[in-house]
Amino acid sequence: MSFPTRTHAVAATVLGTVVALACPGAAAAADTGGSAYEADAARARHALAGQALGFRGTAQPGSRIAIQRLDRGSWVTDSTAVAGRSGRYLARWRSEHIGVFSLRAVPAGQGSVRASAVDEPVRVTVYKRSGATWFGRGLYGRKTACGQTLSSTLMGVAHKTLPCGTRVSFLFRGRSITVPVVDRGPFGAGLSWDLTYAAAEALDFTETGRGTVGAIALRRR
Repeated sequence: MSFPTRTHAVAATVLGTVVALACPGAAAAADTGGSAYEADAARARHALAGQALGFRGTAQPGSRIAIQRLDRGSWVTDSTAVAGRSGRYLARWRSEHIGVFSLRAVPAGQGSVRASAVDEPVRVTVYKRSGATWFGRGLYGRKTACGQTLSSTLMGVAHKTLPCGTRVSFLFRGRSITVPVVDRGPFGAGLSWDLTYAAAEALDFTETGRGTVGAIALRRR
């Protein structure tokens, strides 16, 4: 179910995001202006499918850096970059598939390395672009299809087929939230999700009656 509001499409974009990763063997933070701190602050990132993420750091000048993805217990190299004369590098990574990925930067040439060799990889969630609306006003007090009472504070989303309680993560204009499926809908053409008012407000989506968000359904715990 959807509450009619102003309708204009808005694309969710976080293009140009840069993730800072400290590569093993890199200079200490005191020598690089804080690369270690930047790496600590970059343990979780978000992107849309097909969107490139940049990974920057410092290493020996002229050395090659590999961006590796954890795949079934081993690290697989997806992209590489070469450190410049200053020792700084910028490597790019992208995925055409949605999911939650663990990534790290290491000296190239290590091949597949067992997961036990990693130290705090970066967690990247990749979302699919989906049509969405939001609902709530005028419907408060009613029971949802999943048994909750709809209110201005209920955090959730409606979906046509996902089981009640399934956690879904959304990305919109750089903001992200994770909420459960609480209702059925939406039923308009080109729409996949119907956020409750509280969820739309947390995502800064309330001024948009209909728009494009990044979405991914997470595995139930």
